[in-house]
Amino acid sequence: MGFDKTATIAKYQTHSNDVGSTRVQVALLTERINYLTDHFRAHKKDHHGRRGLLKMVGKRRRLLNYLKRTDVEGYRQIVQELGLRY
Repeated sequence: MGFDKTATIAKYQTHSNDVGSTRVQVALLTERINYLTDHFRAHKKDHHGRRGLLKMVGKRRRLLNYLKRTDVEGYRQIVQELGLRY
């Protein structure tokens, strides 16, 4: 892959065994989305891969909506850290 998953998990986890919290999932999806965005600049006709990218964007959007509902301060923090414009 084009990014280091363990470093991303370590940066956004809330405790030592946290590998699946909403914050971590959003951060990992953002890393993959950024990687694939660069991939599609080089491979414009990869429409099957683009569908997967759009599914990831939708999943991240749903996770962010959940975070906004349950923990507004955490939502603001992760959006600011990841540079998302939601």
